[in-house]
Amino acid sequence: MQGSRFAFGPFVLDPDAGTLLRDDDPVALGYRGLKLLAALVGRPGEILGKAELMDAAWPGTAVEEGNLTVQIAQLRKLLGPAADGGEWISTVPRVGYRFTGAIEQLGGAKRKPLPLPDKPSIAVLPFVAFSSDPEQESFADGLTEDLITDLSRNAGLFVIARNSVFAYKGRAMDVRGIAEDLGVRYLLEGSARRAAGRVRINAQLVDALSGEHLWAERFDRSLEDIFAVQDEVTAKIVEALLGRLRAPLPRNRPKNLEAYDLCVRARKLIDDSPQTAREAHLMLTRAVALDPDYAEAYRWLAMNHWMGWVHWGEPIEPNRSVALELARKAVAIDPNDAGCRWVLANLLAYERRFPESDTEFAKAFEFDPNEADAWATLSDITTLAGQVEQGLEQIRKAFRLNPFPASWYYLTLGQAQYAAGDYEAAIETLRREETYRTSSRRFLAASLAQLGRLEEARAEVEMFLVANPHFTTSHWVWTEPFRDTATLEHFVDGFRKAGLPD
Repeated sequence: MQGSRFAFGPFVLDPDAGTLLRDDDPVALGYRGLKLLAALVGRPGEILGKAELMDAAWPGTAVEEGNLTVQIAQLRKLLGPAADGGEWISTVPRVGYRFTGAIEQLGGAKRKPLPLPDKPSIAVLPFVAFSSDPEQESFADGLTEDLITDLSRNAGLFVIARNSVFAYKGRAMDVRGIAEDLGVRYLLEGSARRAAGRVRINAQLVDALSGEHLWAERFDRSLEDIFAVQDEVTAKIVEALLGRLRAPLPRNRPKNLEAYDLCVRARKLIDDSPQTAREAHLMLTRAVALDPDYAEAYRWLAMNHWMGWVHWGEPIEPNRSVALELARKAVAIDPNDAGCRWVLANLLAYERRFPESDTEFAKAFEFDPNEADAWATLSDITTLAGQVEQGLEQIRKAFRLNPFPASWYYLTLGQAQYAAGDYEAAIETLRREETYRTSSRRFLAASLAQLGRLEEARAEVEMFLVANPHFTTSHWVWTEPFRDTATLEHFVDGFRKAGLPD
């Protein structure tokens, strides 16, 4: 079924492109949800067992059945009711699920290519583990992410972010098609395996326009040399694309490989849910205990504490102060790491220490101009500072570096569109987002209210308050890093018109 698309109701699913359209508008569908939906619509009317579905969404990984239940619930919510008022996905008790809608199989659709940047552009495709062993898969994923980070630190390159390249994990696609989807010319692909204290890596750099292999090499080294191998691969690629070596500032590396493995696994869990965030907390706490000088582990632990009080409803203190302390420690260990810098910058903004925050963001982009999450985070801070057009420019830059981003990018874009008074655009954007945190509903309600669509706004408020029963506008204003009174009043006005509690 490679190259096929599936139409049902107002939707068109393209599993190869990793997209779901509703009336030709993109719907933000997460990686797990996409895999589940593709499995179900690929066999309409058939009962798919729970084990089969979990293997489709979490290949080679042991997960609890509750994760499948949550994903199916999110899919149902995202799709809404079918034309007959029923559900697209029905439950077969104690067995699994079945897609009940009528499916029309379409031919492959060619996506409109993104324009190439004015500098050498590259995407690092997920390295293949050639094993169903979760540890091997985690190792290959970690290698991919580290190579993305290392290449991103070179200002002479345009590098696609992790979230977008991992949309292609486990999918067989022509390199030219992937390059067109992502708007890059070059792709790095390869495989990785570790066993008996050795690491074996195959890597090749491909020019997607010509199909030419610019560089390929095989590495067979001691596992302790893994980071030296990463540095060597990065240097070879930079030399091939820029014609000369440009040595970036040294980067902090873990001294303990178990700590490294824990960090790789934890950073995938932070954004998913309060439950997975707690699991990530345990992993990261263990990582810093094993390696007290591991900057990245402190950085993600800081982010996890921040997520706790901003998104998961945990107490502000001590999470806020602990997060700031951890971020400062991460920067102290590795002052040249862009990730540590922008996490600290974000936390300083929430402390209203705006000059320090601005300085840290500037340093982050000095070290890594390709850091998409940093651009998206800065957009939020810039918008609340009243510099709305600049905030819109920053989130659009983040989308270009990360064409298939995490759902919170849409929230950030919708918030900036609301701040700009473009309520119709904000509504369109916020209705695309997977609101598993329901955070976007407050901005969606405010946008609807500003257009006089009060009944729709009240409905969004009602759904928002079910998940956030203690929300008040005054508390939100107190916690958010506003530094422009007019922008603050604009948000408060929309919230009040929508009926959110003061």
